[in-house]
Amino acid sequence: MNHFEGPLATTLGSAILRDVTLRDGLQLTGKLLPTEQKIQTVRELLRLGVPAIELGSMARPDLVPTMANTLEVVQALTPEELEKCWIWVATPGHVAKAAAAGARNFQYCLSASDSHNKANIGRTTDESLASLPEAVEYAREVNGRIQLCIATSFTCPFEGYVPEERVLAIANDPRAEGTSDIVICDTLGQAVPTQVSALISRVKDESPARRIVYHGHDTWGLGVANTLAAIQAGAAMVDGALGGLGGCPFAPGASGNTSSEDILFATRPNWLTPEVFGELVLLSENLLAELGEPNRSKAAQGARSKAGAFDWVMRS
Repeated sequence: MNHFEGPLATTLGSAILRDVTLRDGLQLTGKLLPTEQKIQTVRELLRLGVPAIELGSMARPDLVPTMANTLEVVQALTPEELEKCWIWVATPGHVAKAAAAGARNFQYCLSASDSHNKANIGRTTDESLASLPEAVEYAREVNGRIQLCIATSFTCPFEGYVPEERVLAIANDPRAEGTSDIVICDTLGQAVPTQVSALISRVKDESPARRIVYHGHDTWGLGVANTLAAIQAGAAMVDGALGGLGGCPFAPGASGNTSSEDILFATRPNWLTPEVFGELVLLSENLLAELGEPNRSKAAQGARSKAGAFDWVMRS
């Protein structure tokens, strides 16, 4: 049987996975995937049923070389495909350039900690917030959507623990008016489920009504547990990357994202079948082999096991 039963199953299965392989997943690989391969990966993920994709970043190519062809990918996709795709931005100029290429969904990222924001974006958190209204306006001009993404929502590699009140202050900042979603990020993968549940619950109850997105990493082995805690607390979208690929080049100590395969196996959305899961595992294996990266997905490893009586084990 494909699904769990009961109220908890309904909650978990209703959350939308956004696969971030082509952005966060590629940041530390050191190898630029050809434009055509990125386009093919987007289309294959959409064909299999993945409802949302982060296809790249407007980060400077000299700082994050693997993102150099992001706009070429945007330009090659159809408006229907782009409706399900997101692009990472950090300035109003990023939004304007991405919009001109055809993008309509923007993830405007800043960090809860000034130290990480300066390392990642080159300005203070307040300076990033001050530019957000202009970014929102650019998104509105093309009938697009823009998310407020708060990196280092739990810990910072330079400052340590980040107080919940700091995240809530950003979530409630009037300069974020007009953002459609709020993304809460465990950038370093150092949070535990109780922390994730508590912060997501507070953001839901104590900030403007927006869709809540959770972005987690699996550095300390709690990626899936934290993701499930976020969903139960109110997150409607969660991020993952194929094979647990990824990490932040400006966050020492961060490892790969929570695996998309592991999240999907845990949540069992309606579109996921064992056959589709097997195709995702193959897509992931081929991509990781191309990049020379290890597969960190436990579910993918399980799918390759010898437990032949289990429906989710691949037959070939």
